[in-house]
Amino acid sequence: MTQSRFDNQEEDHATVPPELQELAQAVASLPDPYRTQLQGPLGRVVDNARRRRQILNLVQEALGELRLDMKYLLFDLDATRRERDEYRRKLEQSKENG
Repeated sequence: MTQSRFDNQEEDHATVPPELQELAQAVASLPDPYRTQLQGPLGRVVDNARRRRQILNLVQEALGELRLDMKYLLFDLDATRRERDEYRRKLEQSKENG
């Protein structure tokens, strides 16, 4: 059960650590009673590893977006400060002339 579910999805090989892949192969080569006994726990471990990898990918993607948002915010802040300084300079000039 676990071995076929594990091997049928090609993306699992990218998301599941090689050690777990080796363990799944070792469990698949065990005699039936032992293999049956270990397939359930192994399946849960593989599912947890896959879920952790997905969560890590989501967190990394969110951090990347946050970094980009921060760059945009800093750019906007810098532009706003430049505009403020320019308006202050113009205001001071108009007070001197007026």
